[in-house]
Amino acid sequence: MRSATDILCLNCGSSSLKFAIYTMSSTDESLRERGSVEGIGVGPLELRDDQGAVLSKRQGGACDHAAALRLLFEALRDDDVPAVAAVGHRVVHGGPDRMGPAKIDSALIEELRARIPMAPLHLPQEIRLIEATAARWPALPQVACFDTAFHRRMPEIAQRFALPRSLFDEGVRRYGYHGLSYEYVVQTLGSDARGRVIIAHLGNGSSLAALRDGRPIDTTMGLTPIGGVMMGTRSGDLDPGVLLQLLERPGWDLERVARLVNHEAGLLGVSGESADMRRLLELRPTDPRADQAIAMYCRSVRKAIGALAAELGGLDLLVFTGGIGEHAHQVRREICAGLEHLGVRCDEAGSGDSSAAARVRVVSTHENLIIARQTWSLLA
Repeated sequence: MRSATDILCLNCGSSSLKFAIYTMSSTDESLRERGSVEGIGVGPLELRDDQGAVLSKRQGGACDHAAALRLLFEALRDDDVPAVAAVGHRVVHGGPDRMGPAKIDSALIEELRARIPMAPLHLPQEIRLIEATAARWPALPQVACFDTAFHRRMPEIAQRFALPRSLFDEGVRRYGYHGLSYEYVVQTLGSDARGRVIIAHLGNGSSLAALRDGRPIDTTMGLTPIGGVMMGTRSGDLDPGVLLQLLERPGWDLERVARLVNHEAGLLGVSGESADMRRLLELRPTDPRADQAIAMYCRSVRKAIGALAAELGGLDLLVFTGGIGEHAHQVRREICAGLEHLGVRCDEAGSGDSSAAARVRVVSTHENLIIARQTWSLLA
């Protein structure tokens, strides 16, 4: 690859495609473009910049990921952006053996297809985007950057469920997610990552990870991104008996239960109003259901911090990141209330007290930069 290389980073959702272009070299990394394509599957397609302003719009046609990709490249070409040298994809699930990024080929695509039951909300769209890229630009190198890879260094005891060993050997284990975000935070912390650290990635999808001297020890998400703490529309951990009882109800099959725990639970299910924390904070003073949903969310995260601190034998640093973690100071403050026994103290702005035994920091995460770094490192 050239001494300075443009890397296109793609982060695929069910109805959106977030992108960024970084120029990478051995001495520098700089952001050139950033934005999203909205309306996939529903149309019309809209290309937006990082402030949300519509830059380009396409009516009708096949509003799929291939069309979104065409709209993106046409707009970049119109803006005289140099042709990219490679594409890096955020891929949610890499399975038990993927410890780092991998160059995409037909064998890897088939491997990802086999992983779809582990992440059915994410992997099908990610595979379609990879195939659409290959169909349009077959010579362009593509790299998969796995969200699960960060957690593969966890001790085996933290990766196991209390199930027969044969199921673990078949891949039924705790994988953990948000790994690209955790990797960025660890790299940003530098020497501050030494000691006993808990990172709380809080957004529509939320998880926490415990690290000792930068190495992952445990995490809250398990086999799928449904598990762990309460989230925007996902339930988090449930008594398995709840699912068994629901499946015994007339009309409740596996698809209905999956829709419940993925799309109808969490903040949305409890509040009956919204999965958006900003909206719930607005409603909280007058809506007891919104108040309860927020209180349950904060309690869920606070309990996870306590459990992970027990695993670490104490706490030196608590880091908040993700959309809620970075921007909702009321939520940070409420989570920290009750963690005084761990040495945590927060001020009114939800920031840490520098004199406290356990420090609190807020770090803005940049998953796309990690994708660019991993892609550059693999192909350079």
